[in-house]
Amino acid sequence: MSAFLKFATGMDWVSEKLGKIAGYAVLAASLISAGNALIRYGLDFSKNSWLEIQWYLFAATVMLGAPVVLRFNEHVRVDIIYGKLKGHGPVYVDLFGLIFFLLPVMGLFTYLTWPFFWNMWITGEMSGNIGGLVRWPAALLMPVGFAAMFLQGIAEIIKRIAYLRGLITMDTHYEKPVQ
Repeated sequence: MSAFLKFATGMDWVSEKLGKIAGYAVLAASLISAGNALIRYGLDFSKNSWLEIQWYLFAATVMLGAPVVLRFNEHVRVDIIYGKLKGHGPVYVDLFGLIFFLLPVMGLFTYLTWPFFWNMWITGEMSGNIGGLVRWPAALLMPVGFAAMFLQGIAEIIKRIAYLRGLITMDTHYEKPVQ
C-alpha cells in the first residue's frame, strides 16, 4: 500500500500544480479580455486571435482545474444520500462513484479526445476566423485534462481505501452547500 500512497501523494502534487496553471489562465484571460475591450472600444481595433485565446484559456481553467477540485473534495455530488450518511458511509459512496462513474467516463473521454487532438496536430488545423489561432493547443487540453482527472480519481480511490484500512486520516466531514 505504501507505493500506492506515494502515487496518490504524487498525483495530488501534480493536480495542485495543474490547479496553479488554471489559476494563472483565469488571470491571463481576465487581463486579455479587459485589454481587448479597451483596445476595441478605445482604439476601434480588434483581432479574432484575442477573442480565441480567451476561450483557450477558459478551456485550460476548466480542464486543468478539475483534478484539483476533486483532490480537495469540492466536486459536485448528489446530496440526497451523501449528506445523511454517518461514519464510513460517505467514503463508500465516494468509492462507488469514483469506480463506477468517474473512472469509466474519464477513461472513455481520454480515449475519444486523443485522436481528435492528434488529427488537429497532424493537419495543423487553424481557426476558420480571419486571424484565428491554431486549434491543437485547445484540443490538447481535453485528453490531458481527462487523463489528469482519471489519475486523480485513482489517487482518491487509493486514499479512501487507505482510510478505511486505518492507514491514513481523512476529513470526511461534509457540509451541504448553501443555496
